[in-house]
Amino acid sequence: MDHALDPAVVLDWIALALILAGALLCLTAAIGVLRFGDVLTRLHAATKPQVLGLILICLAIALSLRSWPVVAFLVPVVLIQLATAPLSAHMVGRQAYRNGTIDETGLLVDELAESTRTPPAAGG
Repeated sequence: MDHALDPAVVLDWIALALILAGALLCLTAAIGVLRFGDVLTRLHAATKPQVLGLILICLAIALSLRSWPVVAFLVPVVLIQLATAPLSAHMVGRQAYRNGTIDETGLLVDELAESTRTPPAAGG
């Protein structure tokens, strides 16, 4: 009876756990987007758990396939996601602020108050 673990089997189990964790995070992000009541909390749900879930799934794919070309493909996917998620959340949040969708009484710091006094065409 051989008690030594096969490294390939261990990596497959780790990949499975990462996929499950990533899928769970993406599911919680989707539930948060649907269930949360205001724009800011929805943005939080749409960015942080979703990005971490994608990273975990990409890591699981890399571990499962064990191929450098796959890793070379997944690295830009993760980097682009890391770059675009905060940017899109910032743009949606800023537009929601300008539309008056955000409850300003709940803000601790209002950094956009000055920019609303300046028309957007004037560079604000």
